[in-house]
Amino acid sequence: MRKPRAEDSPRIFATYAQDPEVVRYLTFLPHRDLKDADEAVEGFLEGWRSGKSYCWLIFRRDREELIGAIGAREDQGINLGYLLARPFWGQGFMSEALSAIVEWAFSIPSIFRLWAVCDLENDASARLLEKNGFRREGVLKKWSLHPNISDIPRDCYCYARTRE
Repeated sequence: MRKPRAEDSPRIFATYAQDPEVVRYLTFLPHRDLKDADEAVEGFLEGWRSGKSYCWLIFRRDREELIGAIGAREDQGINLGYLLARPFWGQGFMSEALSAIVEWAFSIPSIFRLWAVCDLENDASARLLEKNGFRREGVLKKWSLHPNISDIPRDCYCYARTRE
């Protein structure tokens, strides 16, 4: 995993950002063109500069192939978000990335809680969080707008993992 660079925009666009299935449960529409990816990368880099949020691109260890992204932002602990390109679903890549972020976050003395939400229909995300020690805390009614599914905010599960 590494911090995004401006020159990553074409790979982000080609690998996952324009794929409607990848972004189905996310808060943004598929990217229409490279400009959308450029704006996303600039947003990631601004988060790093401000120290308020961090996005890492995920690459395969055996080659410089982009496969996804994972982000963390301070919000009542650390709020997580992630996505993975379709060809890499179900192979353990996101579980490995999530584990690394959990280790990083809990190395910060002031962090006691990591949390994430997922749409009630996003079974793969729920399984990922549970597999990585996150516990379902409940349902947040009309919590998050997922414009690829509905123009009304959707109910989401809230998962959290706390420092031992």
